[in-house]
Amino acid sequence: MTLLRIAGRSLANRRTTATLTVLALAISIALFLSVERTRTSARVSFANTIAGTDLIVGARSGSVQLMLYSVFRIGNATNNITWESYRDIAARPEVAWTVPLSLGDSHRGFRVLGTTEAYFEHYRFRGGRKLEMLAGAPFSDLFDTTLGADVAKELGYKVGDPIVVAHGLGAIGFSKHEDMPFRVSGILKKTGTPVDRTVHVSLAAIEAIHVDWQSGARVPGQSTSAEAVRKMDLTPKAITAVLVGVTSKLKTFKLQRFINEYREEPLLAVLPGVALQELWSLIGVAETALAAISAMVVLTALVGMIAAILSSLAERRREMAILRAVGAGPGTIAYLMILEAALLSLAGAAAGSLLFMAGLAIAGPLADTAFGLYLPLSLPNAREIAILGLIVLAGILSGLFPAFRAYRMSLADGMTIRQ
Repeated sequence: MTLLRIAGRSLANRRTTATLTVLALAISIALFLSVERTRTSARVSFANTIAGTDLIVGARSGSVQLMLYSVFRIGNATNNITWESYRDIAARPEVAWTVPLSLGDSHRGFRVLGTTEAYFEHYRFRGGRKLEMLAGAPFSDLFDTTLGADVAKELGYKVGDPIVVAHGLGAIGFSKHEDMPFRVSGILKKTGTPVDRTVHVSLAAIEAIHVDWQSGARVPGQSTSAEAVRKMDLTPKAITAVLVGVTSKLKTFKLQRFINEYREEPLLAVLPGVALQELWSLIGVAETALAAISAMVVLTALVGMIAAILSSLAERRREMAILRAVGAGPGTIAYLMILEAALLSLAGAAAGSLLFMAGLAIAGPLADTAFGLYLPLSLPNAREIAILGLIVLAGILSGLFPAFRAYRMSLADGMTIRQ
């Protein structure tokens, strides 16, 4: 009988303990793989929040701050860009397209973004995907609005419903533009980006609702009707930021240098990829902490496996003595312990992988719908296979201590009847 069969039968005789050990190891491995897949998918989703944009332009501040308020709708701009400066940039021969952005208002806690039809044409996410409509169409009238998926879902809006935009970013919004309500013209499909939590209107609409406002407050006694506003020149005086696409990637740095050295006003142009990496490096501590916690869970399971094997040694002294009596040397006994640890580790890795795949099949679509986190159902990738290999190797090495204990057991000790 080979040592592999002996180890298998020995574990079968202790099936309850062995099963619990494999289960604990499988759960810890599934958790570790889930954290690893979520971590890498979150990084990819984070990087794919904006794609196809060559430069983001805003008032001079920091690259991370510019990325936060222009793409992630977090925080505020230190200053605006004048419309004249925007037109100078848009007229440059290196520029293929531009998408102006205007922020500053809100609706029940959701940011309101003023932009143009070019936003729906050129904004890309998740590897180049375009924005698609779930219902209705993008805004076309002055007082039309296009809602992100989360806005419509959480507030229960449908196409044709009226909404009122509030001045400022408060969740309650005491200063409302009630004299100029909007109509929902369309609802975007879920993207898993800040677009989902954004109310989109035209740049002209942003100007229209602020006709009777000055320095952030309504002018007392002044009230202009919506009909009168439609007849006005609603060209913006300033915008918050600009998304820029260039005619050739080789011209990106030339245009960036022109904008950063622009003499009319202090501006900043950043590469989205560089700014995203800088931003990710700031929040990557949480990523490292999650990986460390899941690694400790696996380590705990391995320690539990060592404890299970050690606790069985006291009950198996007679078994070891019989093996020694039929010719098995101390090295063979030690090798048997290592083999059992290897079988438990392999079984735990296989069960953990199956549990991980089942979790992806169930939680993947839910995470994509609820959080926009794309968790593809696929076999473990090269990195995850390497992690499984390291865990199995660690399990095998963890059998060295029980093997050393078994090695030191003597025949006399095994045959002694203890009172």
